Amino acid sequence: MLIKTSDDGFDHPHSSEITPAGVYRQRRELVRLLAGGAAGMALAGWAARDARAQMPAARLAGRKSAVPGATTLEKVTDYKDATTYNNFYEFGLDKSDPARNAHTLQTAPWTVTIEGLVHKPGRYALDDLLKLSPLEERIYRLRCVEGWSMVIPWVGYSLAELIRKVEPLGSAKYVEFVTLADRKTMPYVGSSVLDWPYVEGLRMDEAMHPLTLLALGMYGEVLPRQNGAPVRVVVPWKYGFKSGKSLVKIRFVEKQPATAWNVAAPQEYGFYSNVNPNVDHPRWSQATERRIGEDGLFTRKRKTLMFNGYEAQVGQLYAGMDLKKYY
Repeated sequence: MLIKTSDDGFDHPHSSEITPAGVYRQRRELVRLLAGGAAGMALAGWAARDARAQMPAARLAGRKSAVPGATTLEKVTDYKDATTYNNFYEFGLDKSDPARNAHTLQTAPWTVTIEGLVHKPGRYALDDLLKLSPLEERIYRLRCVEGWSMVIPWVGYSLAELIRKVEPLGSAKYVEFVTLADRKTMPYVGSSVLDWPYVEGLRMDEAMHPLTLLALGMYGEVLPRQNGAPVRVVVPWKYGFKSGKSLVKIRFVEKQPATAWNVAAPQEYGFYSNVNPNVDHPRWSQATERRIGEDGLFTRKRKTLMFNGYEAQVGQLYAGMDLKKYY
């Protein structure tokens, strides 16, 4: 199966346009590895991944997008940075903890249960998810509430493909995502920082938006454990904690789900959590951000973009809403 661009109305960059041909050919191995239950494998054997992460934006210059802002020409974050500076509290509270501790996560066999207000509930193995839709590579910004950001080439397809297949009932207004919570393989599950399992949620129209990605890989490879192996959601216009990792359950519900950080600290983390430079976290400003890899002493912070730079694509979802009240 080739990684190709979809017909979702967005002009996502082809993998071959940002990757040397030899490395691009290796990406067909992604499907074989995932289907074989190797989503949590050690990634050291993949050739030229760091070079791949450093491909200059000029390789994409001149490419027209059907919807401005749906892709980015920014420099892709170095693979090492993207896989060693992470939030994944099941494996520790420090940014370096997940890369150090996530080797204990068992990713095979793996299933995702679909339940709730759907006509076709069921359990999907990774192979089922891979067969559902052709894989694509999309370069998305990831912005975290702590004030840092990355640019990552994710591999997957629109979550809407899965949602349409399971046929939600008309009464389903929200989609709830539940992360694995296994004390045997996730050493910090049971800590008092959060209620477990980790739960996130989206409004149905947010989940159905073409930009919302069901991700099975990154940088042309299987997802590393610390980045949410073997399957996660990526919602690029929201703060990173909205993008649930290591998913084991997707539930369709009528009422707004009680999400992990909103329960833990509702005054700090709203349900929507859209990237918004005009709404500060109670303990720090969100007006600027630090791009990981641009850490020089005199490097200026970047201005935070409304909806993380995807305002043209998703702004209509929130027309008429008070985004300071519904933060």
